[in-house]
Amino acid sequence: MEKKPLIILTGPTAVGKTGLSIGLAKALDGEIISADSMQVYRGMDIGTAKIAPDQMQGVPHHLIDILEPWEEFHVADFQKYCKEAMADIYRREKVPIIVGGTGFYIQSVLYDIDFSQTEADASFREAMERLARDEGAAALHDRLRAVDEASARAIHPNNVKRVIRALEYYRQTGERMSEHNQAQQRKESPYDFRYYVLRLPREILYQRINERVDAMERQGLTEEVKHLLDRGCHRKMVSMQGLGYKEIIDALEGRDTLEHAYERIKQETRHFAKRQFTWFRREREVTWIDKDQFRDEGELLAYCVGIYKSFG
Repeated sequence: MEKKPLIILTGPTAVGKTGLSIGLAKALDGEIISADSMQVYRGMDIGTAKIAPDQMQGVPHHLIDILEPWEEFHVADFQKYCKEAMADIYRREKVPIIVGGTGFYIQSVLYDIDFSQTEADASFREAMERLARDEGAAALHDRLRAVDEASARAIHPNNVKRVIRALEYYRQTGERMSEHNQAQQRKESPYDFRYYVLRLPREILYQRINERVDAMERQGLTEEVKHLLDRGCHRKMVSMQGLGYKEIIDALEGRDTLEHAYERIKQETRHFAKRQFTWFRREREVTWIDKDQFRDEGELLAYCVGIYKSFG
């Protein structure tokens, strides 16, 4: 059976994916699917650098503003929603373009990863949540490192839910979550795909990150977080774990100053970009694109379109 086309456009935060994605969609009769774990949430616009409707230039965008901030959203949910959006796009004979920096989300669709649905063990999860509360997230993370070091390296200690999920999977199956994921990653993709990864020299990227955070402050990120808290959101929600939100919550609740919170956001975003690069370097069959080697966006777009058509 002939494989269906799929374009992936990714790279670290602030590298400049949005403009190119619009250009690709227009040039190749495509529609955009956001692969961002936070842009699914309504009311979280500034901190996620969400594209505004008037910036979409008529190009349909999927998986943006589909959930409330108090709803949970994980990789298996992304895979489900993304595949539904792709089916809809294919029905209209368009090309889906997955755009975003969440590498595992992209991989889940690209290789149709099987998320073995082991039964949730409520008592185990509660015990692990209690451990994290009583002894700290680092203690929980240490427990994961003892049984699955690769997963511990891949999951941030503060992402308590993912740490617990990996521990639960090991407890129920006797298999390390990392080994399961690696086996899935060796699968052949069911799509005829082009996988573009944008990059910039580190000093340029870091400057862009700093400027983006400064812009978020001017645009009202503090007020956006205040509004979310007023609506009942709190720091333990999945949505509030996003970069920029948990740091501002710390400041608003008196654990930090706003000035230092914004500096932390810059630092954490730079660290995040570094982790993104590490992830994408492990991926197969990617086309690395050095943005600084192109005169302008038009030349960059022409290059990407040329690569896509050369395989057609």
